[in-house]
Amino acid sequence: MNKNCKGTVLITGASSGIGRELALIFAQEGYNLVIIARDKKRIKEAEKKIKKLSSKKVLCISQDLSDINAPEKIFKKVKSQAGHIDILINNAGFGWIGDFASMDVKTALEMIQVNISALTALTRLFLTDMLAKNSGKIMNVASTAAFQAGPYMAVYYATKAYVLSFSQALNEELKDTNITVTAFCPGPVETNFGARAGFSSKKLFGGLASMDVKKVAMIGYKGMMRGKPVVVAGFLNWLGTQVIRFLPRSLPPKFIKRIQRHRRANG
Repeated sequence: MNKNCKGTVLITGASSGIGRELALIFAQEGYNLVIIARDKKRIKEAEKKIKKLSSKKVLCISQDLSDINAPEKIFKKVKSQAGHIDILINNAGFGWIGDFASMDVKTALEMIQVNISALTALTRLFLTDMLAKNSGKIMNVASTAAFQAGPYMAVYYATKAYVLSFSQALNEELKDTNITVTAFCPGPVETNFGARAGFSSKKLFGGLASMDVKKVAMIGYKGMMRGKPVVVAGFLNWLGTQVIRFLPRSLPPKFIKRIQRHRRANG
């Protein structure tokens, strides 16, 4: 890829929402891009938008991360066609809402594969080259859901708790290097995530107002570039994560359960 740039950024889940907005930001900043999503048509649409902003190289990869072999396939293709990755953004993820007992086992395992396993594998694969150069940045997109358990979205909340814990631990392991790992925790945002999960993202946390996706993406970008270990988008969201720390662990799930029941009762 074109070497006359600031570096190369890989973003998963880049066809819409936060991932696409991050891709547009990096394009404007002069980076080459590797954008990945499962929907081939939408990833090509994202590529067109990016190329209107930048003449830098864009490599599109259509890949479903629920495929257990996806990380290895992506890694090999990127190594051969794009070379070194300077910044890795694991943004892909999806949710499901409802009683866990009625959740299809296949859906639960696919969610764990996309939200946890693929993220972990991609981080491990691309970290090797970053360590060799002693340079790089990784941002794993978690959620404010990571800070408490979430009845009726039990698997999703648990996957995001993993992302937060994993990212913080890895960032600490890499303290003696020039590589940083950021856990980015947005709250409700109107993106394709809500549509795929079967509900409005505004209702994810009991009707809290959603934030503008462009603003959220910029918060994540700035926090990652500064090397912050944890970035929570929005003051009220940040305040909520701080309040939870002082509550009994049994209390937040009760609150989430109540608001999710209210949401379901009112559509």
